Amino acid sequence: MAAELHTDTVVRPVRVSDAETLGRVHATCWHETYDHLISKATLENISTKRLAELWTGWAAQGPEFRCYVALDGSEIVGFAGSGPARDAEAPAERELIFIYLLAAYQGTGTGQKLFDAVVGKDEAVYLWVAEDNPRAHRFYQRNGLALDGASQEEPFLGETITEVRFVR
Repeated sequence: MAAELHTDTVVRPVRVSDAETLGRVHATCWHETYDHLISKATLENISTKRLAELWTGWAAQGPEFRCYVALDGSEIVGFAGSGPARDAEAPAERELIFIYLLAAYQGTGTGQKLFDAVVGKDEAVYLWVAEDNPRAHRFYQRNGLALDGASQEEPFLGETITEVRFVR
């Protein structure tokens, strides 16, 4: 699918009824995002059922959390969430906890719609992102975030990835 075909996507808050579909979309996004960082065997063992269970919890978070999905028609094609900082020495009060978009929808403006739904225009925010994810780095830089020099080794599906921190 060409990117220009997906310009009519809309975003809305996550609903508990989205959990099963979000589990599948989440797994697909992880395959598309981390295939060069995580072993194929590990990615093949992702449990969409377990991800759906996690989404049931995310959908029921309190008002301090902002969780949105992007839709193309009635199909969920991406999601984003932010909430109170989870790090003890956080550089901002709000953390962009996750933002994922199916590869076919990247570069269409849909990721921007998701970002804008969960992070205020000039809101101070930080996030952790895989060090080897240049496309995401460019997206965050366009949104006024900059690397602050912090990095961490993060367990991911039984393996480890290096993450770097962006701050605005």
